[in-house]
Amino acid sequence: MRSKAVTLKQTHFENPVKAKLKRGQPVFGVVITVNSVEVAAQIATLGFDFLWIEMEHAPNTLETLRNIVLATRGLPAVPFARPPVNELWTAKRVLDAGVLGVIFPFTRTPELARQAVAACRYPPAGLRGSGARLAQVRWPPAEGYYDFADENVLVVAMVEDVSAVTHIEEIAAMPGLDVLFIGTSDLSFSLGLRGRQDHPKLEAAVRKILAAGKKHGKTVGRPARTTSEINRFQKQGFRFFMTAADVDLMAAGASQLLGPLGKGRRALNGAL
Repeated sequence: MRSKAVTLKQTHFENPVKAKLKRGQPVFGVVITVNSVEVAAQIATLGFDFLWIEMEHAPNTLETLRNIVLATRGLPAVPFARPPVNELWTAKRVLDAGVLGVIFPFTRTPELARQAVAACRYPPAGLRGSGARLAQVRWPPAEGYYDFADENVLVVAMVEDVSAVTHIEEIAAMPGLDVLFIGTSDLSFSLGLRGRQDHPKLEAAVRKILAAGKKHGKTVGRPARTTSEINRFQKQGFRFFMTAADVDLMAAGASQLLGPLGKGRRALNGAL
């Protein structure tokens, strides 16, 4: 009896984060800082829209990233990555590993915003090189990976210093840029506020970025640690949220269990 040939081709797939944003819906991501494929795979089933795989401030390597991309195949949360710097070659490495979004840190100028977009598009629209072997296995759409990637990779520019705020109109107007994400902590330091999140100077900068995003049709995002923050920021117009990190979720679960027993991190810190 002749067996039927098995094909890996998908009939159609759209980046669900992009699809939700196009419909005006909010999306929620969790930051992966622990160098553990199993942790990432477990978290990918918890209800978040995307994994923010952290490579700027955490020791996640390209090898770990590739394993996470494979381990989360078929799971609800889509893998994104923040490489250490906004460069063509760093974006190329994470895209070839199979992420569907790149979060570019310290996008200070229109030139860096243009470079971020170009890094995520194949010629003639961009400058991405054609060597995405793992990405082609991870995302095997019927139309072919190249057209699929140009349409579905999410480009996120992080606005996190004063120079970016100065150039925000030009950055927000950049074609092909999907999301302006405000790194409120680094922006606060850049404003001389040492990380403070409740200062009028920071709030004014945030309002300016949000207004530019709305004007130019860009989704605007920011960190949000609690449900009340998320609800408040949504009313302001934010739709792309970086919520907790993996270790934050672990700490919150421990606190919920041990707090009523008088134990946990607070009790431990008091004993040292």
